[in-house]
Amino acid sequence: MDPLPRIDHAAAWVSDLKRARAFYERWFNASAGPMYSSSTRDFKSCFLSLDSGARLELMASPGESPRPAHLAVSVGSREAVNRLVEDMEAAGVRIISPPRLTGDGYYEAVIADSEGNLLEITG
Repeated sequence: MDPLPRIDHAAAWVSDLKRARAFYERWFNASAGPMYSSSTRDFKSCFLSLDSGARLELMASPGESPRPAHLAVSVGSREAVNRLVEDMEAAGVRIISPPRLTGDGYYEAVIADSEGNLLEITG
């Protein structure tokens, strides 16, 4: 049986990744992970962890305005991601990006919820 779904992280686009990371480190005592730079496009990101266990992904890419980006829900495994996305697709849920392994090591699919909000479904 798959674990219960849980919020994995919230993500936001930022205009200055280093400045945004410093803000969360200073004011929320966030612990930053390593910076990630995509080898295939102009994209950088950084995960920050709060003492409560909550995580925030800050992302920067030319042309993206600062704004909330997505909510990531973990369903526990790659197999659970695949099954859920197959069921969602069969039910008519809009699949933005099918399951895949990302450059920063996530196995994820991106879907639009009933209001058009982006959700990452992670393993």
